[in-house]
Amino acid sequence: MDDRHEAEALRAVQQRLNDEFSLLGDEVVEAAIRLAHSQLGGPIRDFVPVLVERIARERLTELRDQPSPATPAPAAPARQSVQLV
Repeated sequence: MDDRHEAEALRAVQQRLNDEFSLLGDEVVEAAIRLAHSQLGGPIRDFVPVLVERIARERLTELRDQPSPATPAPAAPARQSVQLV
């Protein structure tokens, strides 16, 4: 895959991930993609966009699924008292 095709494929990856992780924001998605891309150097470039998408999606899923600091933790169930007769 030449550089132009790789860049086009990465733009498509970014669009798909922006759509899927819109709540995280475009900047966060772009950062995940850049980080994933930086980890994939080497002579075999044909699979780089696919691998970038997989790595970035895993990171973004972890971010999305973390509880928000503004979200209170679920309350523990109330204990029922037991009376012995």
